[in-house]
Amino acid sequence: MKARTHDLAAISALGIVVAAQPNLKLTLGTALTALLANQLGGIAPDIDQPTAPFWRNLPIGGFFGKIIGKMLGGHRFITHSIVGLVLMGFLANLLLLTLHPIMPGINIDIVWWAFMVGMLSHLIMDSFTKEGVPWFLPIPLKIGFPPIRALRVTTGKLGEGVVFALILIADAGLLGGHYAEIVQFLHHRIVY
Repeated sequence: MKARTHDLAAISALGIVVAAQPNLKLTLGTALTALLANQLGGIAPDIDQPTAPFWRNLPIGGFFGKIIGKMLGGHRFITHSIVGLVLMGFLANLLLLTLHPIMPGINIDIVWWAFMVGMLSHLIMDSFTKEGVPWFLPIPLKIGFPPIRALRVTTGKLGEGVVFALILIADAGLLGGHYAEIVQFLHHRIVY
């Protein structure tokens, strides 16, 4: 999947998780930091690909992307597995614990969960592509949905556009159908 599809899927998944938390209260700083973490989590598994947007946006990112990609076994290897999910979650937690003293008022647990929701959404979305995802590394079997490879999406082709449009339509339906609850959330559960 392309970055824009992962971005949309990550924010959509985060919206569903937040909606399922009826007593969640956030500071504005936590909410904004969680949104950023979610978007980073949505593209994080692709750090194993030198041409990923993450590397393209850094001055010498292509150079580092090639090195990191080889260290991680290439694209859709360790970072696209449960082992990678746990490892990157651990590293993200360490980073947040290190940064916590300079982020007063930010709930790093919520930020971490937002990052993990983004990462998980990436793996789920890539499971719908022809390549599949090696969820159970070190077992090298790539798993995809549906099981018939010919019915899966090819990255950057019409099928991905349809998936993107379906997510947008679902988001619009949820936002339109729950407008009052969303406004109430913004007014009563985000503490300024």
